[in-house]
Amino acid sequence: MNDYYADFHVHIGRASNGRWIKVSSAADLTVENIAREAAGRKGLDLVGLVDCQTGPALRDLRALAADGRLVPLKDGGLRYDGRLTILPMAELEVGCGRPFVPGQPAGSAHFLALFGTIEQVEGLAGEMRGHVSNPDLSTQRLDLTPSRLLDIVAGLDGQLIPAHVFTPFKSLYGNCADSLTELFPGGLKDRVPAVELGLSADTGMADLLSELAGMTFISDSDAHSLPKIAREYNVLALAAPTYGEVVKALRREDGRRVVANYGLDPRLGKYHRTHCDACELTVEGPPPVRTCPRCGSRRVTFGVLDRLTEIADQEPGHSPAHRPPYHCQVPLEYLPGVGPKTLDRLVAAFGSEMAVLHRTGREDLAEVVGERVAETVIRGRRGELSLSVGGGGRYGRVRT
Repeated sequence: MNDYYADFHVHIGRASNGRWIKVSSAADLTVENIAREAAGRKGLDLVGLVDCQTGPALRDLRALAADGRLVPLKDGGLRYDGRLTILPMAELEVGCGRPFVPGQPAGSAHFLALFGTIEQVEGLAGEMRGHVSNPDLSTQRLDLTPSRLLDIVAGLDGQLIPAHVFTPFKSLYGNCADSLTELFPGGLKDRVPAVELGLSADTGMADLLSELAGMTFISDSDAHSLPKIAREYNVLALAAPTYGEVVKALRREDGRRVVANYGLDPRLGKYHRTHCDACELTVEGPPPVRTCPRCGSRRVTFGVLDRLTEIADQEPGHSPAHRPPYHCQVPLEYLPGVGPKTLDRLVAAFGSEMAVLHRTGREDLAEVVGERVAETVIRGRRGELSLSVGGGGRYGRVRT
């Protein structure tokens, strides 16, 4: 068994022919650029591409496989140049199944569908064709219920994972429901192996909900640009970097498991606290806050901490025994003094961002970027940096 670094939520911006796939993503987020960035600069072992059900993405995957650049693995997954496993995935949006009521969560939620083969994703594309207006664009809202979506993904031998489950937009708890049972009235019966925490919550916050005790937590980047890949990631204990091994880890079977989550300190997340849309205040008082304490407006973007406090059914400190540690981490690009040129020097010297974040000592760092930046990197690794809180779509910041 070895440890492997994995980010299961990276978007594809455009196809190799220039066709848009995920319009809100960067144009240079092509399958090959992602693979090179993830394997090289980022130092990942597995990456999940979440727009693979679209026509342009499928054509690119097929072309890379035909050229021998992508090699299907026996246990699932696609091996890129012998150094990175690509997991073909989809991000799918479905409604919560009830009308909007002012002051109550309603809307739609994003789900990740995890697969091991191109053929499975092609099967999903075929199933979705009658439910979307444009099968070449990703994350269009489907006229399906969450339960029906689960049946479709499971029927293709895939895994359905609720995405960024606490964010105020497009998430299960953020604007869709107070409980999993509302969206899956027939029960889950271990059919959903994991939930994705998102960028404004950590394990301690998620464990305020008792119904998640049996779930594995994953922390992913939701990257819409190359630099954002692996701003959150997971360490998995696997026998090999394959789809089958990942599924065992998510289900905690045969000794496979998620051994650590690495993510933003929740305070850096852009929806961590309630933000007033009228006077632009990000609140700092005890949660939950639904009315701006400065101007009295109820036009607010409800924060993740506030939402979790509102629906929590147990006190902090109730993590189950299987829960791995969550390491609050500040990505290198967020650190004061680490601009693009400094980051380039670090990667050139030590091989990857994973090496800088996890394996490089202070003295070696200082030889490349000086004592001040080296100290900042080490303090970020230890969670000792002072942070300002994010909200309303604006990330928190590291205070100098």
